[in-house]
Amino acid sequence: MSALYLTEEDVAWLLDINGAIESVEDAFRQWGDERAEHQPRRRVAGGHGATLHVLSAGSEPLGYVGYKSYVTTPKGARFQFGLFDAKTGQPVALIEANLLGQMRTGAASGVATKFMARPDAKIVGCFGTGFQAKAQLKAVCSVRRIERIEVYGRDDARRRAFAAEMTEFCNVPVVAVHSPEEAAAEKDIVVCATTSRVPLFDGHSLAEGTHLNVIGSNYLTKAEIDVTTIRRADHIACDSLDACKLEAGDFVPAIEDGSLDWSRVHELSDVVQGRETGRAHPEDITLFKSVGIGLEDLAVAVRVFERARAEGIGQLLPF
Repeated sequence: MSALYLTEEDVAWLLDINGAIESVEDAFRQWGDERAEHQPRRRVAGGHGATLHVLSAGSEPLGYVGYKSYVTTPKGARFQFGLFDAKTGQPVALIEANLLGQMRTGAASGVATKFMARPDAKIVGCFGTGFQAKAQLKAVCSVRRIERIEVYGRDDARRRAFAAEMTEFCNVPVVAVHSPEEAAAEKDIVVCATTSRVPLFDGHSLAEGTHLNVIGSNYLTKAEIDVTTIRRADHIACDSLDACKLEAGDFVPAIEDGSLDWSRVHELSDVVQGRETGRAHPEDITLFKSVGIGLEDLAVAVRVFERARAEGIGQLLPF
């Protein structure tokens, strides 16, 4: 059978956030059972400002292995996912993967919110008004009965436009606020989805019981949260310890000043499996740090491919 080529438009048709959350949660369970694995992102500079990034993963229950690769340049980024049948080694799909990446990142936060946020969480603060923030909010609203979202971004016009768009997209009132403290204080869930290199708010602003999804930084030189936030967190989970040791700049200052030891950080797979506690008490502050891993990409890529094959969607490739 020829491999399929699937475009961004195909992915948008075939994948919704609820399906992505289901697939990513299953993938974390598979990893927790030692039936799936991944390799952290590797980066190679190519000159002219170009960098190649590659993440790979495999899953015995899914029956596939694959990789996401993307190239960043001063002009932007291009994303692809290559999917292979694990039994035969046959390439089965090449998928445009920008939307795929957005959805899997949102889905990982959806899984973390499901297992770590208070069951009665209803008020969200969001930092960021871009591509990733959209999926973050949609995922949170899929696993909790959210009643209000407050969003902060540095550009007033953009944050007001984003609030209007998200009100319709999430079917929840979304309002733009005018300071970081407003977005962080008195929230049940706080989402950090920015390109900031420095902390977005003072950790003292957080109320007891807050859950945080921190997803913007995957470089050791960037951090969206401060040391106070790390110190106040009662439970900390991440998508991958190995990947976070290479990329989680949010943890670096706290590691360096002794406020955080890696033994306090658990993988989300262990929380999903019940081997580690995501939340012990309503007043606990919980934190999920995501840098993005190939297993999340594989999970949603397989879902997209199998739906595409069942529905006859995609272009046949000559191999």
